Parts: sequence; structure tokens; C-alpha cells
Amino acid sequence: MTQEPAPTRGLRRHRIGDDPAAEGQNARARIQEVALDLFIEEGYDKTSLREIAERLGVTKAALYYHFPTKEDIVASMVDDRVAQLKEVIDWANKQPRTEETRQELVRRYASMLQGPRHFKIMQFFERNQTVAKTLQSGDAMRTQMMELMDLLSDQSDPPTVQLRRSMAIFAIHASWFVFSARKVPEDQAREAGLEVALDLMSDR
Repeated sequence: MTQEPAPTRGLRRHRIGDDPAAEGQNARARIQEVALDLFIEEGYDKTSLREIAERLGVTKAALYYHFPTKEDIVASMVDDRVAQLKEVIDWANKQPRTEETRQELVRRYASMLQGPRHFKIMQFFERNQTVAKTLQSGDAMRTQMMELMDLLSDQSDPPTVQLRRSMAIFAIHASWFVFSARKVPEDQAREAGLEVALDLMSDR
């Protein structure tokens, strides 16, 4: 009777099945999750597709079916984020340019960034900034972030107002980094970031 291979480096293996075509989006999500863990643990450059396949418990051929290269894995995560951000921006573009709309836009953006996966992605790009710069999808993300900033204020607003409202977005991101080392619960960190962001957005 054939035994199951021992887990790589003592860690739990993530199987995606023998038929990659049948796994669809679930398989892609699991590959992204495991690859992201390895990229953070070992560094993007030092992680190979073979290691990702071993951690998943599949053959390299099964992994190649979904992602032929490491760059494809990273690009897929960025593409997912771009698609989410586009939904938020499309909603805002259909609304009146009011303080209530801007605050709701900030809330929707903060909601989009919930969960440990978001923090892992931020960790990855913080440590591998050159990777994001080489991706075409990275350009799309930067373009959308600028469009998001534009929706938070008008060009006729004083520079201080434009800057303060733009800083609302950075406040949401900063909460993850400030509180992660201080062991603040995720929900409290998120609420603090959103509270500061909305305060920066207020016209009062």
C-alpha cells in the first residue's frame, strides 16, 4: 500500500487534486495561498515552483496547468485586487460627489481589505517592491489607486484638503503595519484605521 508522502518541512500539505481542470478557481486560490506563504517565509527569488508544488502535494505539471511561472501567480493576485477595486470605483463614479459618497467610498475600500490574506499580500509587496513594478497588472493597480484618490476630492479643493483626504487611504493601510507587531486584534486594528480615515475625510 502506497504511503502518503511526508509533509514538506513538517508543514501541512495542501492538495489540489489529480484533475486540475476540475478544481477551477478553488485550486487557483489554494495555489495563491501556499505560494504567498512561501514568498513571505523564504522570499520571492528563493522560492521555486517545485517548492510550491511540494507544499501543495501535487506534481509540477498540475501546478503548471494553472500557473506556468511564479510571475503568473503574483499577477493573478494583483488582478484579483484590481477587479475588486474596479467595482468600488465604478460604484463611486455613479454617485453624486458629496461628503457622504466619499465617506462611503472609504468604507467600501476598507471592507475590501479585510482578512489575513490582505495583510499577507501587503507584507509580500512591501518586501518585494521590484516585483510589483515589473508586472503589467501592477501598472493597472497604480492607475486605479490614483483614480481612487481623485474621487476623494476635487481639483478645486485646497491642497491641504486634497492631501488630508488622500491620507485617509494610507491610514487604512497603516493600521495593519502599526498594530500587527503590537498584537492588536484584527477587528480592532481595522476599526481604528477606518475611524482615522473617516476623520480625515470629514469636512468638519
